[in-house]
Amino acid sequence: MTAPAPPPAVKIERGEKLFGGRHGVLALSDVELEIADGQFVAILGPSGCGKSTLLNAIAGFESLTGGTVSFFGEPVTRPGTDRAVVFQEPALFPWLNVWDNVVFSPKINGRARRDYEADARRYLRLVGLERFARHLPDQLSGGMKQRVGLARTLMMHPRIFLMDEPFGALDAQTRLEMQELLLQTWDELKRTVLFITHDIDEAILLADVVYVMTARPGTIRSRIPIALERPRMVDMLTTAAFNELRRDIMMQIREECRRAHRDADAVDADAVGI
Repeated sequence: MTAPAPPPAVKIERGEKLFGGRHGVLALSDVELEIADGQFVAILGPSGCGKSTLLNAIAGFESLTGGTVSFFGEPVTRPGTDRAVVFQEPALFPWLNVWDNVVFSPKINGRARRDYEADARRYLRLVGLERFARHLPDQLSGGMKQRVGLARTLMMHPRIFLMDEPFGALDAQTRLEMQELLLQTWDELKRTVLFITHDIDEAILLADVVYVMTARPGTIRSRIPIALERPRMVDMLTTAAFNELRRDIMMQIREECRRAHRDADAVDADAVGI
C-alpha cells in the first residue's frame, strides 16, 4: 500500500483578507499558494498588492477573513517558533555582542551552553562572522548586522523562513553579497523559504518558484518555475536564460502596476465627481 504524500509546508486555499469591515479595503482575494518542504519560493508584485499581508497570515500575526492557511497540514492560528520571520531590520539588542545576540533564544529558554554552542559556532562560521563574536552591533556594517540576524534565526531551528524584503535597505553591492550568502546557506541547510521582494533579479536568482501577484486585491497571477541550475552565483544575472525570465516577469509586473494606477485614478475621479 502506497504511503500518503506528506502535506506541503504551506498551503493557502481561497485566501482572502478584508481590512476595516464590510466597506473596508480588500487586500487579498482568492489566493491559492503552495510551498513544498525544502523549497525556496519568492513572491513579487506591485506595491500594495498584499505580499506582506500574505506573509503575516502564514506567520500567524494576523488571520485571513476568508479561506484557509495551513502549515504542514495544521491550520495556522497563532505565531510559532517553527516559523521564523526575517524583516529588513535585524532588530539586534544593541547592548549584547554578536555571540550573545545569536544565542539569545536558547539562553532565555534555559538551555545549557553545551547544548547550543556547537550550533552557534557553526552558524557564525556559515555567515562569516566567527571573528566578530565579541563585537557590538554598532561596530558592524548593515550587511554584517543582517548576517547576525540570520545566524540568530538559524539558532531557532525553524521549519520555514518567512523573509520580508530582508535586503531592501542595503546598498547594491552588500545586497549581492547577502544574496550569495543566502544561496550558500540554503544550499547547505535546505530549509523552506518564503521570500518577499520587489526585486525581479533577486527573486529569479534565489528561488525555485516565483509567484507573481496582481494589483490589489492581490491574488496569484502566475506561478513561474525557475529551472536554473544550482548552485547559483550572481554571474547568472547576465545569462540568456536569466534575461528571458526577467523579461517575462517584468512584463507581468508592469501590466499590474499600470492596472493599479488606472484603478487609483478611477477612485480619485469618482471621489471628486468627475
